[in-house]
Amino acid sequence: MSNNITFPFQLISKTETREEDIVINRLFIAGWTGRNKAKMEEHIVELEELGIKRPSRTPVFYRASFERLTQREHMQSPGNFSSGEVEFILLAHNDTLWVGIGSDHTDREVETYGITVSKHMCDKPIANTLWPMAEVAPHWDQLQLKSYAVDGGERCLYQDGGVASMLTPDDLLAEFRSVHGEDFQQGDIIFCGTMPAIGGIKPAERFEFEISDPVMERKISHGYDIEVLPIND
Repeated sequence: MSNNITFPFQLISKTETREEDIVINRLFIAGWTGRNKAKMEEHIVELEELGIKRPSRTPVFYRASFERLTQREHMQSPGNFSSGEVEFILLAHNDTLWVGIGSDHTDREVETYGITVSKHMCDKPIANTLWPMAEVAPHWDQLQLKSYAVDGGERCLYQDGGVASMLTPDDLLAEFRSVHGEDFQQGDIIFCGTMPAIGGIKPAERFEFEISDPVMERKISHGYDIEVLPIND
């Protein structure tokens, strides 16, 4: 049995663009990473309204199977209870920290009784493009995140905000080190938290998401369709 998985990525920097296959060894999903405690409380309450228990501490780090990662533009989900969340991701590769974008797609019904279990219920789509952290670090707080829910051909803004609402990568990885007693390692990938949904959490036929860098005038985006599988009681 393999203890890792490999994905093709496009590595884009100021000086070059290259294709590279990257080995992923471990997947972590960070939760409740907001800098603004009031906004974070808003998201916690939003989840409590769905019956999801509030965390015992913040931030929290969930270990998930790397086999849930996907770059496909299609996923299957049992029942119409799941939804996506735009998040910036960090990936450690060749002694460099890379920044990308992903969706922590989660089964909300399962989340009401087991958050850790819910993290294993759905695929975690990621874009195939990465930027070197060193290039965006000087203007980090200017990066913007957006997501869209698409239903019946209607595309609605679902989330909209800046990475400045979440812990910086340095602060988040310091928390990671404090909790796990070790550094973020080669081949590790982590989803770094999200923001409240506009109008509340809801399922959709398609989910699209992006991170934009207004300083360097570039964007990473990805999207995927959700096929709902029937539940036979």
